[in-house]
Amino acid sequence: MNVKAEAKDSRFDLLKWIAVALLVVAGVVGNQYFSGEPILYRVVGVLVLAVVAALIALQTTKGQSFFGLAKEARVEIRKVVWPTRQETTQTTLIVVLVVLVMALVLWGLDSLLGWLVSFIVS
Repeated sequence: MNVKAEAKDSRFDLLKWIAVALLVVAGVVGNQYFSGEPILYRVVGVLVLAVVAALIALQTTKGQSFFGLAKEARVEIRKVVWPTRQETTQTTLIVVLVVLVMALVLWGLDSLLGWLVSFIVS
């Protein structure tokens, strides 16, 4: 019995994804077709179609699992310990210093190798 219910869900999911694809295509084509209209109207139209497409997509099995993943990601982001302003500044300065030192080392190595090659060739 459960297999039949899943088969029906997947069949309806396919129809829902087709509807989402048609809405996205309608948004792109409509935006191009109404290119002479003010940008505000076109943006509102595309946003309305995008919201409707997202609502339909959230009704599918994959859409619901994506929404659950997004909620879990938000919870995990709240658990992150973000660096202070001082830590960020110090780390940035260290990175800039290392990049400058490496640039000087590579410049010196390039100059030395260039000098050696020109000495050997001439």
